Order: sequence, then structure tokens, then C-alpha cells
Amino acid sequence: MTRYQHLATLLAQRIEQGLYQGGERLPSVRALSAEHGVSISTVQQAYHLLEEKQLITPQPRSGYFVTPRKATPPVPALTRPVQRPVEITQWDSVLELVNARLDENILHFGSGVPDISQQTLKPLWKIISRMAQKQDPRVLNYDNIYGVPALREQVARLAIDSGCQLSEEDIVITTGCHEALSISIRAVCQPGEIIAVESPAFHGTMQTLRGFGIKAIEIPTDSVTGISLEALELALDQWPIKAVVVVPNCNNPLGFIMPDGRKRALLSLAQRFDIAIVEDDVYGELAYDYPRPMNIKSLDEDGRVLLCSSFSKVLAPGLRVGWVAPGRYRDRVLHLKYIGTGSTATQTQMAVAEFIRQGHYQPHLRRMRAYYQRNLDIFTYWVRHYFPCGICVSRPQGGFMMWIEMPEEFDSVRLNREMRESGIQISVGSLFSASGKYRNCLRLSYAAPFTEKTEKGLAILGAAMQREMDICLAACGMEKAGSV
Repeated sequence: MTRYQHLATLLAQRIEQGLYQGGERLPSVRALSAEHGVSISTVQQAYHLLEEKQLITPQPRSGYFVTPRKATPPVPALTRPVQRPVEITQWDSVLELVNARLDENILHFGSGVPDISQQTLKPLWKIISRMAQKQDPRVLNYDNIYGVPALREQVARLAIDSGCQLSEEDIVITTGCHEALSISIRAVCQPGEIIAVESPAFHGTMQTLRGFGIKAIEIPTDSVTGISLEALELALDQWPIKAVVVVPNCNNPLGFIMPDGRKRALLSLAQRFDIAIVEDDVYGELAYDYPRPMNIKSLDEDGRVLLCSSFSKVLAPGLRVGWVAPGRYRDRVLHLKYIGTGSTATQTQMAVAEFIRQGHYQPHLRRMRAYYQRNLDIFTYWVRHYFPCGICVSRPQGGFMMWIEMPEEFDSVRLNREMRESGIQISVGSLFSASGKYRNCLRLSYAAPFTEKTEKGLAILGAAMQREMDICLAACGMEKAGSV
């Protein structure tokens, strides 16, 4: 962290702690320079960064003032889904979401697509270009079903950061994390059986279960600590659950990082009931704090954890390069991959392996972590500024997703229809539930580069949310009056 970033962080903390109140004048540039022993230029850069985050406002000839803000919204409470096995719905809404993400006329707040415009990806473009120029026949040929050895070796090395001791032989390369999850779920569960999932949970996991005829039982989940182990234990006592699917690091859609103690307790619970854990770590590398959080897989001693991830969120989704460390289920996973996609595209595997080998991966990760954290700060301010009171907002610890909860009567599906007419797309909360729950919630992404259009779009969305909430309040008032 540079000196001006360190100073900006310190001042931001003082603002958050209330040491500098909204509307209060901040110390002059010269005063801060003398107080912290830094140059005037350093203070000016720090103030400029805080201005970008809209924490402070400059006033000509008067200095800098703390921007008045609404109170910080609370985090969403522990969810309370129906705790019985259900068949998954919502496919039409998911299809609408994924079909809309390539429409350039839409402002996308709903898609889980990373920013692929960063300069740190330029070496990847060069590597792919050089491969094409060399006309290496390997890039147009089938690879073996395990994946390119050079890439599996690099994945095993990267896994050390999360506490995992894996070898090249432990890794199977897949066509994105979606395939990794798909074959992992099929490896541990048959049609008609039951899998436990967090609630809310990634809609891709839900639709995978739907496609295979597997029932889901949604487990209450806390927006700070993750899946309720107490509720999961009760479900395991009551139902013949075969596995649990979790996203413990930089959860999608809630953004939490599950505490290490709870990861250990979850693994102990899985051992006691002899079930598998399918661990989705696709956002784990994007944790804002370093070192990155450990995986549950790092604690696994009997091979019951199937660790799934990919380079779709940290590099680019179009690469379609993912991987799974399937533990004891390796043979079953390999067979399912063979009858599904066979081998994964060779050129992108080789390109990613070379990108990592040349030392470009870690600098890119550092850049993206800082970039998404900065976007979160700005996005959080805009949400607090433009969105109505009475909402709950998650506190993401990594990745680029935010979960927003409105009063129970709110209808995000109706809101989404209205927003599409304004050229804005959101992810409605009901996509993240097996039974269509969370209709009063929505997931927003802050991955794309911010423009004037971004802030304007959030202002339009916030105004529409206020109108929807007013309608809900009026309807509730009429119902109460009618019941008297």
C-alpha cells in the first residue's frame, strides 16, 4: 500500500468511526502533511482518492468536507427457508438473465461477469497470439481427459495459498467451474436423492440439481458466518442427505467468508454423517484481505471434499478453464467428464498455464482485489445514497457481488420488469432459492468499470425501489384497515 493509500484508509476509518462527522471540515492539506510527515502531494492524492469514493466533498476556497450520508443499512438476518426437500424451479428467469448479458444496450447490474479490460491481462493476449503464430498442432488437437499437465501443476502450486497440499495427479481440468460442480454433484448423488445447499445459493447449482432430478433442502444461512451448522445437523438427522454444496469463501451471493472454526465444524459434521462436501471456491482468490482464506479441502483427510474452481472470475469467463480436486471420487468424476465434454479445449489451458508460469497471475490478482474493493467502496456509497431506507445490505469480503434485502412485501420480479424497460438488468432474489423464495431481494454486481452511466443507473434503480416500497406500504395499510 502506498503512502497516499495508507493515509486515505486512515482518514476513511476515522470517518466511518464518526471521528469526522458528516458536513465537518477536514484538516487542511498543509496540516495533514505536517501531522503525518508526508508531502503535500501525498495528502492531495489521498484526498482525491476519498473524493472518488465520495466520502468527502471539496468546496472552493474552503477545503474538504465529510460528505453527509444516510445511516449504514444493517446486514441481512439469518435466512429462514422451508426446511424440507423441494424440486427446483426458476429456470425461465435464469435463462432470461444469461441471455441478456451480451446485450450491449443494457446496463448490467445482475451478471456475475468480471472486468476483462484490465491492463494486467495484456500478457495473456500476447501468449494466445504467439500460440496462433507458431501454429503449434497441439492447440488444435485433443488433450487427455485429465487436462494439460503444465496447467495441473500450476493449479496445485496455487492451491498452497489456500492451505491445500495437492499434486498434479489430484487435479482434473474442466470446462469452467460449472462443469466441475456438475460432475461433482453427479459423482456423489443420484436422481431422486437429496443435497443440502446454502440459502440463498448460486442459481447455477440450483439448475444443475434440477437438471439431474436431485432434490434440494435449503439450509438457513447467515450473511456473515455462513451456513447454519445447527440447522444442517437437524436436517441430516431428519433426511437421507447425500452431500452439502457450499461457497465458504467470498460467497455468491452474500459475499461472506466463513470463519475457519466453522469450516472445521462443517467438515466434522460431514464426517459424522458420512456425507460429501462440494466446495465451490470460484471467488476465493478475490478475497480482499491477504493471505487468502483457507479452503475446507485443506482440512480434508479422507477425501470427502470435492474442491471446484476456475479462472472464469479471476481472469476471463471465455477461457472456459476450470478444475476440480475430487478426492476419493476421482474415478467417478473422470468417467462423468468423459461422457459429458470429454477433454477441455487445449489452447486456453496452455495459455493459462503459461500466464501463471511467466509470473503474471499474482500481479493481476493483486490488481483485481484492490480494484473490486475500491469499486465496493464507491458502490456502497451510491447504494446508501440513492436507495431507500429500510433495506439490508450484505458486507462482501471479496468478489464483486452484493445482496440487498427489502421488506417482505417487496416484489423484485416486478421491479426487474420495470428496469428492463429502462435498459437496466438486475438479478432477482428468487433465482437463488430452490423454491422461489427471496422475491424481496436482489443481487447486484460491481465488477464493471464505473462510468457516469453506472451512477445514473443506480439512481434510477433506487427511485424505482422507493416507488415499489411505497406501493407495498400502501397495500399493507389497506389490508390493516380492512381487518379492523
